[in-house]
Amino acid sequence: MTEDALQEIGPDKSLLLVDDDEPFLRRLAKAMEKRGFDVETADSVAGGSAIATARPPAYAVVDLRLEDGNGLDVVEVLREKRPDSRVVVLTGYGAIATAVAAVKIGATDYLSKPADAADIMNALLSGDDEMPPPPENPMSADRVRWEHIQRIYELCDRNVSETARRLNMHRRTLQRILAKRSPR
Repeated sequence: MTEDALQEIGPDKSLLLVDDDEPFLRRLAKAMEKRGFDVETADSVAGGSAIATARPPAYAVVDLRLEDGNGLDVVEVLREKRPDSRVVVLTGYGAIATAVAAVKIGATDYLSKPADAADIMNALLSGDDEMPPPPENPMSADRVRWEHIQRIYELCDRNVSETARRLNMHRRTLQRILAKRSPR
């Protein structure tokens, strides 16, 4: 860890990570600790809100969709308790409407999963006037489409006919897409 990186973080290195994907949460926590942050983790809206209330961190990375609710609720608690905290919202289901909502309630940035630790760190430490650099390996358009289809399929309890109806596509077309491996 270089001295420059530590200075960029600032004197308060507290970081809250809120995500219900346990392996991702552990990997990200370890990576951010190596980069100089003092990490606390939570796997739910309730846990994240409790930590944000008791010990409001200088930085936070919050997943948008959690098992017990919406990650934006944690962002609101953070904004209330510590208005100067820098918050990045993560989601596997990127959409313009949720990005706008996240930024309106005070998120510093919004990243789609899978985001790596370097992208997250750039977003957390970028100045208010500067845009963070684009991700090194953004998802392809085919991958974004596939992720969206998979999300709707899961929300429809894996019912192909209902998913096809909601996506306004032919059922057989959807079956062919679902049978293929995910694009890179």
